[in-house]
Amino acid sequence: MVSPRQRRAAVAWAQTAYQVSERRACRALAVERSAVRYRPQRDTATALRRRLHESATTRLTFGSRRLHTLLRRDGLAINYKRVHRLYVEEGLQLKTKRRRRRKAGTLGETRTVPTQPNARWAMDFMHDVLKDGRAIRVFTLVDVYRRECVALHAATGFKGSDVAEFLSAAGRQRGKLPEIVQCDNGTEFTSTALDHWAYWNHVRLDFSRPGKPVDNCVCGAFNGSLRRECFSMHWFVDLAKAQQVLTAWQEDYNNHRPHSSLRDVTPSEFKKAGSFHPRSL
Repeated sequence: MVSPRQRRAAVAWAQTAYQVSERRACRALAVERSAVRYRPQRDTATALRRRLHESATTRLTFGSRRLHTLLRRDGLAINYKRVHRLYVEEGLQLKTKRRRRRKAGTLGETRTVPTQPNARWAMDFMHDVLKDGRAIRVFTLVDVYRRECVALHAATGFKGSDVAEFLSAAGRQRGKLPEIVQCDNGTEFTSTALDHWAYWNHVRLDFSRPGKPVDNCVCGAFNGSLRRECFSMHWFVDLAKAQQVLTAWQEDYNNHRPHSSLRDVTPSEFKKAGSFHPRSL
């Protein structure tokens, strides 16, 4: 007899078979009476399970650790182990992909980590399709220091002059332009219009090395979050609806969604704190 359940079953059998009291059956089988009389009272945590389900339904791409962060931010004093246990019991686990092993020497050169906002921005393009099958492109712009989404614009196509106008508008909104803007070697970024804009505004364009997307890793990580949490969750009817959803997601990303790279605070909270540096790239 190993488990308490087996001990209780053996005592009950002895009482029935030999018509003896519980005390004598326990003494004969060397079982503590407290183990027989104990009735497990499992903490169902109904309210917490419901809250965890609500958060997981709202944030479909969040795992147990990020859901724990959200619960703590809402004022629940609960440790991560309990959240993870309930997360597993409720069957909320995400399907994880196996990481491919990197070969030695394939990482790009480490760039200087910015120490203040608006020192380095990163930009890129993403692709998606509308309900009628038309392809659209989305321009993404991120502040590398604050991990803040500076701009999101959707259109069927972009030119280098459009990118220059987006950067100018973002600079007017934030009060200054960055010293450096990271980007890949797309035709919009290597255009003459953007090159002239960068020259007259004293902004240096930092192009990624061909075949080295890790050079623009911050924008790449942002694009991955945008793909999982926005593109994969919505089916855009038209371009206006796509821009409306992107604007709402940008507001949530900057003001409500915790960032692990900012020690689980939002970019707006990080902006107010201003007393610690984000994790290294």
